[in-house]
Amino acid sequence: MDDPSSVSTHVQPDVRVRGAREHNLKDVDLTVPRDAMVVFTGVSGSGKSSLAFGTLYAESQRRYLESVAPYARRLIDQAGVPDVDSITGMPPAVALQQQRGGRSARSSVGSITTLSSVVRMLYSRAGEYRDGQPMLYAEDFSANTVQGACPECHGIGRVYAVTEERMVPDPSLTIRERAIASWPTAWHGHQLRDVLVALGYDVDVPWRDLPKKDRDWILYTDETPFVPVHSRLTLAEARRAIRAGIEPSYSGTFVGARRYVLDTFANTKSASMKRRVAQFMSAAVCPVCHGKRLKPEALTVTFEGLDIAEFSALPLRELAALLESVVAESDRGGETSGAVVDVATGREAVEQRVAAGGSARSAAPDVRRTPNQSVEKRAAAARLGAELLDRLRPIIDLGLGYLSLGRTTPTLSGGELQRLRLATQLTSELFGVVYVLDEPSAGLHPHDVTALLGILDGLKQRGNSLFVVEHSVDVMRHADWLVDIGPGAGERGGRVIYSGPTDGLAEVDESVTRGYVFGGSGLPPRQPRAAHDWLQLEHVTRNNLRDVSVALPLGTLTAVTGVSGSGKSSLVSQVLPALIGARQGDAPRVEEESADADALLLTDESDELGGSVEGDLTTVRRVVSIDQKPIGRTPRSNVATYTGLFDHVRRRFAETPEARTRGYKPGRFSFNVAGGRCPTCEGEGSVMVELLFLPSVYTVCPDCHGTRYQSSTLEITWRGRNIAEILAMSVEEAHEFFAGEYDVMRSLTSLVDVGLGYLRLGQPATELSGGEAQRVKLATELQRAQRGDTLYVLDEPTSGLHCADADRLVTHLQTLVDAGNTVVMVELDMRVVGAADYVIDLGPGAGDNGGTVVASGTPAEVAASRNSASAPYLAAALAEAATLRSGA
Repeated sequence: MDDPSSVSTHVQPDVRVRGAREHNLKDVDLTVPRDAMVVFTGVSGSGKSSLAFGTLYAESQRRYLESVAPYARRLIDQAGVPDVDSITGMPPAVALQQQRGGRSARSSVGSITTLSSVVRMLYSRAGEYRDGQPMLYAEDFSANTVQGACPECHGIGRVYAVTEERMVPDPSLTIRERAIASWPTAWHGHQLRDVLVALGYDVDVPWRDLPKKDRDWILYTDETPFVPVHSRLTLAEARRAIRAGIEPSYSGTFVGARRYVLDTFANTKSASMKRRVAQFMSAAVCPVCHGKRLKPEALTVTFEGLDIAEFSALPLRELAALLESVVAESDRGGETSGAVVDVATGREAVEQRVAAGGSARSAAPDVRRTPNQSVEKRAAAARLGAELLDRLRPIIDLGLGYLSLGRTTPTLSGGELQRLRLATQLTSELFGVVYVLDEPSAGLHPHDVTALLGILDGLKQRGNSLFVVEHSVDVMRHADWLVDIGPGAGERGGRVIYSGPTDGLAEVDESVTRGYVFGGSGLPPRQPRAAHDWLQLEHVTRNNLRDVSVALPLGTLTAVTGVSGSGKSSLVSQVLPALIGARQGDAPRVEEESADADALLLTDESDELGGSVEGDLTTVRRVVSIDQKPIGRTPRSNVATYTGLFDHVRRRFAETPEARTRGYKPGRFSFNVAGGRCPTCEGEGSVMVELLFLPSVYTVCPDCHGTRYQSSTLEITWRGRNIAEILAMSVEEAHEFFAGEYDVMRSLTSLVDVGLGYLRLGQPATELSGGEAQRVKLATELQRAQRGDTLYVLDEPTSGLHCADADRLVTHLQTLVDAGNTVVMVELDMRVVGAADYVIDLGPGAGDNGGTVVASGTPAEVAASRNSASAPYLAAALAEAATLRSGA
């Protein structure tokens, strides 16, 4: 028998990579230890993710899936087969990547952590039922099942109305004058009016003068009569034409105004058309479930005096406190006190407390169990409550105690989603695996990074390995092993500059990262600008912001910071643009980048925006929100098309002598329209092959070989390159190639300036991270002529950036301010906060413990605050920046 001591001291073999060539990796060889925290770093686009996710994780997943049945394999989102010679010593891997919130409003914190399943079981087995009510199953407490969903709103929580006030905004107009604004324009609108005339309605009298019966039928009927019509005649003229036996112009179908709106919203594939009809729809809280999404029977069951919707609305910290009292009571023997509390009375107390601004928990009746509750129910409550507690603690430890189980995923940041998945893994009790993490510190205040490192250490101590792609200097310094990729981005990267213990990086001169880990690189201190005017936000209410008033300087760079969940994004991304828009009406153009066509379905109506903005807004003509939403939802949208430079490139090709001879216009060189694109793949560059029980395979188009264009289109060249070769260029390559072409260079220079020189011009929007998408939007703004009249709103612009790239980005934000514009950004990197002119710190905590202005002023003034959680970290950043000036 083996000596147990020899087993306990067994050292796992290293993970060895040989010949990795994924994306820009240049035949990389690498050896890293197992049972350690290995951090992969390097400038943005250097190849970190290609090595950690595209190579190591992809190979681990591929090997595992070889043992899975083919039918099951096709249901798994596969990473693909990496381009690598060999990988040895790689254990099973779990990937936790950055993802923006899913677009399903039915997905929530509870569902992605699977905690909702336990909660539903808790209510089914341990809930307090009304006398005579049969026990409900767990599915009866889910709004996403037929058994549990409210029959009125089908589990959405809201009902949608198309009212006369919205469809007919100006009743003084006639139908011919387009009184019914919700009807389509152009020919279809004329046809509907012609049909109305044929049906005997007068379309030439003011809407308000029509009989109510006629107005209701025109707006709300579901009938679709098909009748012959005489085009563009008045009612009297049409009647004369009928009596004279004049042949009708055509036959048309009538569609009621409401039906047209609802049918178009449900069925159109056009995002712009969906947005157009959505403006005629209004959402209201469901009158049956009152927004709780569940059938009435499920809402009568309570636990601790709360129905399941109220239970799921509690902040996770409060939920843990409630469950601790339940489990503690069970440990004392499950004694109960008090009598049965009327369920309706308990709910009324909760609603009154919540309406007053408090929490549902503090409003709950002071009762634990009904006296006649069985021992089995008490045991079930204790067992399920303890399980919930165990799974809640890691989430709270990761700084997410301000979330609730009912919080929908579209409202979560990528960092919040990843930390929720990380916390879920902590309760899985797995060991011997590799966790591959994508910037787990993203979206975290420095105050919360310490807790994150403790969680990661816990995973490692359990016998797991950690491969972390990270830009946080604190995480790098905490690593057991550092892998620095570079030295640059794209073609200038893809090499392992250093691999070894963190301290050894100090000796690597080639490393850009070195100066940030050990000092010597960063943003030097600067004298804060003075504001040329001030805006005053008064009595703001939104999410956890409660009656907040704060001054905001114009003509400066302002950083809004605070712990995670303190209300930063609510103030900057939601309140500020909305209040300015409301103040100036239609005067400023509030630009919502990548507006979601289904925004109406995802809007949270439960928390209305309140407050006002005071001050001189004559210098603010535009408000531009630059967020991390995708720049497009299909591979047809790419860097070149989004920035507009592709229009100029196509024009260059159309102006060549050969193109003119053939009669080719700029559209010939677009892969999005028929003409010059490949008809086989319709400009996609690839075709899909169905493999039944195996995943569908995308293969290079056999006709265009991935170029997207017909061979005749590719025969046209400009400066010796065809249009497909242009799209394959990196931004930096194109910057050299198009030298002297001002309109093209303007876009390319802006992309290089924000650190995106490594992207390909034709790189699909679907391949870009949230941070890359945000910087593409910023580059699009930088290329505009600056008039000094714009307010730029950014949400964590340095998220996902290496320190060097963040410094470069900040430099260009400063140029926007130098041009007379105002920049307001949510920011958690204290180096960047220290480079701002003005700082607003929110807190002191998260959720209900946040939402107030803790400190405001210059960076130095906020750093000196005693009440700010950001102050010590900001003070350290300022001190480090000061050493750059002194040359230390």
